[in-house]
Amino acid sequence: MKLYHLPLSGHAHRAVLFLSLLGQKAELIEVDLANGEHRTPEYLKLNPFGQVPVLDDHGFVVNDSNAILVYLATKLGRKDWLPDDLETVARIQKWLSVAAGEIAYGPCAARLITVFGADFRAEEVIARAHRILTLIEQELEQHLFMIANTPTIADVALYSYIVGAPEGNVDLMPYENVRRWLARIEALPGFVEFPKTVAGLRA
Repeated sequence: MKLYHLPLSGHAHRAVLFLSLLGQKAELIEVDLANGEHRTPEYLKLNPFGQVPVLDDHGFVVNDSNAILVYLATKLGRKDWLPDDLETVARIQKWLSVAAGEIAYGPCAARLITVFGADFRAEEVIARAHRILTLIEQELEQHLFMIANTPTIADVALYSYIVGAPEGNVDLMPYENVRRWLARIEALPGFVEFPKTVAGLRA
C-alpha cells in the first residue's frame, strides 16, 4: 500500500492515524502541495480533485479520506472499527457525514484561515465550529467514544480537525467531554499525533 499525504492535512492524518491504529504498513509519500505537485497530470490521474489523501492499494485507488477508512476496515475485516449491524453502520455513517460537512466547514475551515491563509469569514466558521462541538459534547455524555464505549472509524474521522481546532482560534476548554475523548484516542495503541503549528490560540 501507498498513502499520498500531507502532514498538516487533517484529512490525510485520518488515514495515517487509522493505518497505524490497525498496525497496517504503508509507504507514506508526501505530496508537495506548496509547489503544485497535486496539480500535475500524474497526480491528477490518482485523484482528479487534486487533493490528499490518496490510498493506492496495489493499483486500486481510493481518494477520499472517509472512503479510505471504510475501505481499510472492510478489507482487513476489522469489524471492531466498522461493525456490520445495520444500526451501528447508520450511526457511523452519520458521523462520517458530519466529518465531511460540519467539521470541514467549521473547525477545519477555521484552521485553514490561520495555517494556510484561506479566504473564509473567521467569525462564521468559528461559530459553526462551536455549534458542532456543542452537539458532540452532548453525544459524549452517553458513552466514551462517538458510537459506544469502544472506538470506531467515526472517532478517527472526527479526531484530527477537532484536536487541531485551537489553531483556528476555536477554544476547546468549554468542552470537557470532548477533551476527555481526545485523550482516550491519544491513549490508543498505535496512535499517531497530528502535527501542531504555532497558530491561532497556540500562537
